Amino acid sequence: MKNYNQLTPGLISRLKEIAGDRFVITSADDMEPYSHDETATLKAMPWAVVKPENTDQISRIMQLAQNEKIPVTPRGAGTGLSGGAVPLYGGILLSTERLNKILEIDTENLMAVTQPGVITAELQRAAEAKGLFYPPDPASLESCFIGGNIAENSGGPRAFKYGVTRHYLTGLEVVWPDGRVSRIGGKLIKNVAGYDLLGLVCGSEGTLAVVTEITVRLIPRPPVEVDLLIPFPSIEKGVTAVTEIIKERIMPATMEFMELKSVRAAEAFLKKEAPYRDAPAQLLIQLDGQDKAELEKQYEKIGEIVSNFDAQDVLVAEDKTSKDRLWEVRRAISEAISVKSPVLKKDDVVVPRAKIPELFHRLADLEAKYGFEIVSFGHIGDGNVHVNILKNDKAIEEWNARAPELMKEIMSTVLSLGGSITGEHGVGCVKKDFLPSAIDPAALELMRHIKETLDPNYVLNPGKIFQNC
Repeated sequence: MKNYNQLTPGLISRLKEIAGDRFVITSADDMEPYSHDETATLKAMPWAVVKPENTDQISRIMQLAQNEKIPVTPRGAGTGLSGGAVPLYGGILLSTERLNKILEIDTENLMAVTQPGVITAELQRAAEAKGLFYPPDPASLESCFIGGNIAENSGGPRAFKYGVTRHYLTGLEVVWPDGRVSRIGGKLIKNVAGYDLLGLVCGSEGTLAVVTEITVRLIPRPPVEVDLLIPFPSIEKGVTAVTEIIKERIMPATMEFMELKSVRAAEAFLKKEAPYRDAPAQLLIQLDGQDKAELEKQYEKIGEIVSNFDAQDVLVAEDKTSKDRLWEVRRAISEAISVKSPVLKKDDVVVPRAKIPELFHRLADLEAKYGFEIVSFGHIGDGNVHVNILKNDKAIEEWNARAPELMKEIMSTVLSLGGSITGEHGVGCVKKDFLPSAIDPAALELMRHIKETLDPNYVLNPGKIFQNC
């Protein structure tokens, strides 16, 4: 960790000169919402919250912070699950909430230009109003900011077919830690001039630059969608069925997995009975395309495939009401488990798809060993499983003593299966101790060198990704 200076009254006055009196907050009550993200029990108070309205103001704030060695934590909507927007060392909490405009939907070039404080779902709706499609769909899309999606390289259920945020990112305007401003890329599908700085910034979790403008690629919206809910007698049979579906060259837009405990948690939260509530495993599949008849052929073929793996049924939803009913349980799971156990560890790991059954068996063994309930669900198409450890009514002393050890064993298990410690939530501060086990020493050293070259004083979002920083 670097040595930081305090934010003096004189420096606060300078911040007010930059952003305006109304947009520099120092009251503890008013700053409290900015002291945490959605990571349970993690909280740290900033010394001041600053809400700039443009790139120039952010540049001046970063110049001031760098010169005075004051830590700065960028923040979008605060929906992250790895502590990435928590100001661990106090300092300035830099909120992008005022940079909230969609600047352009370019129907000729199939591009959107947006500020980072735009809610992802609003960008999707703006594109759809023009007959276009922005596919990345993180679970928090109705509340998360597109800038946070860039920071985490967010994915979501559609990642199997359509990819993640980086696959649509074509341009950025950024402010570097010393206050310099760069424009990288633009409305270009092809661009190999120099190093891939877009790829470097995307997924860097706000540690390398503050994003101030974003250009993303759009695609034509598929006009036809159909959703399928398929219950299986075991996790193994569900996973094997998915493999066979893919072998038949069927590419679903989404393939979501729900185990029994996750469905039951959603039931309790929604206060209604879920379809196929006793099935040990359920697949939620969405097909999309240009032709209804072609989709009918695909889901009929899927029906043939899953029947070979003892699927109970294939429930087909073609209208919006029916689709919403199928997705209601899946969308409620994350919130449901938070209500069931407000103290919990929400984790996301990724393993090769064929290893998912083994992962679930190993998780069951760890659940029995430690006595904490583990509820899992996720994106089976890309092997991304959300693993949630619930405290429930266990004593806090037992939780504090044993939950970290359980986390270590889960991470070790995932790595032994050829997986990685995070699929889309990021490293943040909650997983940085596991990163040296997930990345070879040479690569980790190179990452540190990049950080130190751009931000030698560790002013921008310190305490994230790397140990001892």
